Amino acid sequence: MQKPTLPKGTRDFGPEQMRKRLFIFDTIRQTFQRFGFQPLETPSMENLSVLMGKYGDEGDQLLFKILNSGDFAAGLTEPDLQSGSKNITPKIAEKGLRYDLTVPFARYVVMNRHALPLPFKRYQMQPVWRADRPQKGRYREFYQCDADVVGTDSLLCEAEIVLMIHEVFRNLNIQDFTLKINNRKILSGIAEVIGRPGQEGTLSVAIDKLDKIGRGKVLDELRERGFSDDAITSLEPLFAFDDLSTDQVLTQLETWLATSATAQQGITELRETLQLAAQYGLTDTHVQIDPTLARGLSYYTGAIFEVKANGVSIGSVSGGGRYDNLTGTFGMPGLSGVGISFGVDRIYDVMDELNLFPAGAGQGTRVLIVPFDAEARAVALPLLSQLRASGVAAEVYPDLVKVKKMLDYANAKAIPYVVLIGSEEVQTGELTVKNMLTGEQQKLRKDDILAFMQEKSE
Repeated sequence: MQKPTLPKGTRDFGPEQMRKRLFIFDTIRQTFQRFGFQPLETPSMENLSVLMGKYGDEGDQLLFKILNSGDFAAGLTEPDLQSGSKNITPKIAEKGLRYDLTVPFARYVVMNRHALPLPFKRYQMQPVWRADRPQKGRYREFYQCDADVVGTDSLLCEAEIVLMIHEVFRNLNIQDFTLKINNRKILSGIAEVIGRPGQEGTLSVAIDKLDKIGRGKVLDELRERGFSDDAITSLEPLFAFDDLSTDQVLTQLETWLATSATAQQGITELRETLQLAAQYGLTDTHVQIDPTLARGLSYYTGAIFEVKANGVSIGSVSGGGRYDNLTGTFGMPGLSGVGISFGVDRIYDVMDELNLFPAGAGQGTRVLIVPFDAEARAVALPLLSQLRASGVAAEVYPDLVKVKKMLDYANAKAIPYVVLIGSEEVQTGELTVKNMLTGEQQKLRKDDILAFMQEKSE
């Protein structure tokens, strides 16, 4: 019999892992709600007509397609089979698993535009799927936590994203992180200045790989895509912004890209965003202006964000940006939006590697009640109900077995306290409370146990 396995790039999450993941979800959700975002969910699958063409050529290749129901190949002819997989796919697959949460959100907005108050702010916390090559920090199934606002061009939205990022990571105790910001208009201006106007998409796709493949291979890719040696030489200033302050980077960009009105607009937007964040009272900022930040998704048109946790070899843990034309692909042009996405799986890996989870984040049951016999169980069950009603996570061992087995169960689940109820405890009304970490035992009456456990659970 073949042993069961998981598809590559997917994972199971046991109870302890899930409790820690829920800590991340709850922290992010509470932040979204404080900033006025409303919850939304969309289906796991979308029509390929919704998904295709929104992520660039490379993104389209990473879409998981779903075969049509029934005999999906019944209508294929011999010429179809000889035409290659790209030509066959539309004939056998009409749906796909969602690649991100932004495109389904844009589809939702267009379909419900008459019922939505604008600006519309929503948050969404669901899994997405990408047919990527699995590696550390990169999965084929993973959760995203998105917050987007559509229906306004105001840079207050960008400033609030900067604030939300700082709040989320500080509340998760990830203190050492860098929030990189750029603007697609600056990349468009760079394409103009180096003599490749309109090629900012190609430029962005290549530059987006800078951290992965290095400067030399990025330039080689641009040559392969038709960029001349003169254009590549003109690109050299892009790699000369290390160790400069925010103001110095923006000043250098203004000088280098002085002939591009588009770039100057992007620089102005960056300045205003940071000024607004400062007016909100943001202190101890982790913001870094990075002109090489490109983010490969083709729908971004303005500000782009990316967050990396320092001290770990894990990719970006959050990213997003401004998109002006996404709803236009669904027949509703002129509706601008901006959003941010937090990658729960990578955030988990960062916190796990750096041991940042609070002590109680992985804790489930706080107390196990151990009745020695049926008479003791009659005392245990009312106490159990009272503990739960008081907000204490509690359980009773279901079988009347040897005490050692019940204590082993408590240790296996890392339950910190056990209430032992034997014949003596039934007669006196004083129950034995044992600290499973120190071995210390004490006798307490029911009411005192309730107060004691409430205190220990806070």
